[in-house]
Amino acid sequence: MYDLPELQDANDALWAAIVDRLRARNLFDVPDQLTRDVAPEVLWTDPDLLLAQTCGLPLATRLEGKVRVVATPRYRARGCDGVDYRSAVVVRADSAVNSLHDLRSGRCAVNDLASNSGMNLLRAEIAPLAAGKAFFKSVLVTGSHLASAEAIVQDEADVAALDCVTWAHLQRWRPSLTDHLRVLTWSVRSPGLPLITSLGTSSSQLAALRAVLNEVAADQSLREVRQVLLLEGFSLTSAEHYRAALRLQDIAVGLGYPNLA
Repeated sequence: MYDLPELQDANDALWAAIVDRLRARNLFDVPDQLTRDVAPEVLWTDPDLLLAQTCGLPLATRLEGKVRVVATPRYRARGCDGVDYRSAVVVRADSAVNSLHDLRSGRCAVNDLASNSGMNLLRAEIAPLAAGKAFFKSVLVTGSHLASAEAIVQDEADVAALDCVTWAHLQRWRPSLTDHLRVLTWSVRSPGLPLITSLGTSSSQLAALRAVLNEVAADQSLREVRQVLLLEGFSLTSAEHYRAALRLQDIAVGLGYPNLA
């Protein structure tokens, strides 16, 4: 899920290390390369899925009972707390907006209406302010956090919620973009983006996946790779942990604000 062009070499290096270790265990048919030309929502439900990263909200909704949770990465970025993370609610650097209240009748950009970081966490912040009515003048679906940030800079939107890991990567690799943005506030905390595997993955295969992830997290030869990816390590989590995303959804619904609008 964090695969900017600037990060692809590091992601490929991490995957190569995972491949070597998995093949040594003779438990899997392991692809040489990461799959980048298939939509994530298609990969997530592929019966041959070995390993992928998904979003917490889809895991708790459309993927419930259809995949197995492997682990949750821990990242070094402001807004991260163990396996949990927050979204940075960003506006233009020169915007006169000083609080969420000031965004009423503004233009919102969202990467995906099923996104936990881009939609669900922002909806949770806006719901108490909306009083059961539409809050924004418009909601633009951009397709990615990067595109949402660009929409704000290009004056096509006034606000977006970007997950804190994406925000940290953009600050490092796209300063010409982030210099024109500022963080208005941080969202509530939510479970970070989990790694999943096919429901058909056996318990022994799942244990091997987890062991390999722990090995690459401790391998000193991969230290620079992990630094580029802001990757601290992996923690075991369960599907139930991601019900926190549903609780935020339920709160918004209870406040009469079921949709980001």
